[in-house]
This record gives sequence, structure tokens and C-alpha cells, in this order.
Amino acid sequence: MKSITIAIDGYSSCGKSTLAKALAKELGFTYIDSGAMYRAVSLYIKRSKIPIDELSSKEVKEILADVQIEFKWNRETMLSETFLNGENVENEIRGKEVSDSVSKIAQNKNIRTILVERQREMSKGRGVVMDGRDIGTKVFPKAEVKIFMTAEPAIRAERRYSELKAKGDTITLEEVIENIRLRDYNDSTRKENPLRKAEDAIEIDNSFIGQEEQLGMVLKIVHEKI
Repeated sequence: MKSITIAIDGYSSCGKSTLAKALAKELGFTYIDSGAMYRAVSLYIKRSKIPIDELSSKEVKEILADVQIEFKWNRETMLSETFLNGENVENEIRGKEVSDSVSKIAQNKNIRTILVERQREMSKGRGVVMDGRDIGTKVFPKAEVKIFMTAEPAIRAERRYSELKAKGDTITLEEVIENIRLRDYNDSTRKENPLRKAEDAIEIDNSFIGQEEQLGMVLKIVHEKI
């Protein structure tokens, strides 16, 4: 199959990663979770108690030189997992504490510049599926396929709440709603590469469609492009 780049953008808790992982598996492409990269950096900074707002671009570059992020395929769970400096942090980066801080990290111009460079490097010479907030507009503006995902806020909150409860997080639905509201605002209004739909992206509202139907829709789009 021809190697192409597939960019999936959209609002938080729209199932971007779920779709991207399934798509990559179906096509035999490499999956890169850009959101997980920002979450991993957020976790590293929280653990290190680094005052990121007070650092120069040179200092940020030096700090991120010590941050190695990898994605490894778990053959037992059949899922891609995020590793931070050799440690599996997949579950930890999905918790509320990181979710509450990741938007601030993602708004940092110096951090974004470095991670975008890494994302482009990771994609060279292969078929890639990458999801995030600015993949089709900034990271891969020439991606052959661009998808923009959305869903009603209340439905996104219910989905996220169910995920967190299943992991054992003690959190209320109201807290999840507020977190999503804040992330939507921060993602859409940040100075550096705000969340927006690329002009040539195909929008999918998955408020009332299942994962299989959604995957089928996007696979059809991809095969038509190929």
C-alpha cells in the first residue's frame, strides 16, 4: 500500500486516538500520538517541579533533551503505549492531574517547536497516522488525508467520565465537564497553533455513531485517496 500521512485533529475526548490507533493497525501504518507526547512532557515537568514559565528557550531545549518519548506496541493488549525515558506511563498520563496541566504545556511555544520537529522526524519514510490539535494545520499541512473530529460537549464529557471511572479515578462528572470546557477554550484560543479545522479537512461528528462505523467511514476516505 502507498505510504501516506493521515492527520486527525479535533476536540478533546472525541476519540481521536482510538480512531487513529485502529486506522494505523488496519493500514499497517505507524501511529504517533502527539497528545501523549505533550502529556509525557507535562508529567516529566510536574515530577521535576520545573517552573516552565520562567525558562528561556535555551533552557527548555536543554530540559527536553533529557525527555525521550517512545511508542511501543503491547502484544497482549494490542495497544500502543507511551514510554517516558524507558518507563511505561500510558496510564499515568491519562489521569486527571496530567489532564489539568497539559493545556498549559501545549501552549508553550518553545515546547511546541521542539515536539513538532520530533513528530516530523518520527514520520519520515513511512505511512503515518497522527492525531492531535494542529496536525493538519501545522505539523503536516500537506497531509494527503485530513480528518477533523467533533462531538457534542455533553457526550464527550460522559465518555471521558466513563473512561476515568473505569480506571479507578475518583472524579465527578461535573469536574470532567469543567476540564473539557477549559481544554476546549485553551486549545481554541492559544497563541501557538490553535485548534482549528484545516480548509481541506473532512469533518466527522461522532456524537451518535459507533467506533466501527467511524473507522469504516475514514477507511473509505483513505482508500479513495490512495
